[in-house]
Amino acid sequence: MVNPKHHIFVCTSCRLNGKQQGFCYSKGSVDIVGEFMEELDSRDLSGEVMVNNTGCFGICSQGPIVVVYPEGVWYGNVTADDVEEIVESHIENGEIVKRLQI
Repeated sequence: MVNPKHHIFVCTSCRLNGKQQGFCYSKGSVDIVGEFMEELDSRDLSGEVMVNNTGCFGICSQGPIVVVYPEGVWYGNVTADDVEEIVESHIENGEIVKRLQI
């Protein structure tokens, strides 16, 4: 996949030394990454959407943070239960999930 239609970044509080610790990590962000991968796979979107974990975005009080490009939409307080709605609304239908947008 060289040119995905969407790129999803999920803060997993990964530090420069590779250690995961911090607010987003403690709130289940690694599970969120897994949920995105499973949801995209189940909808046959894996070839069109790339998911990556990231280090801190610097707004921990609103984490876990998910950022979707190319639109540059930031979502906060995301849980694994929100993933299906983000994929269906934003990725498939182009509609921002307003209740999560920051």
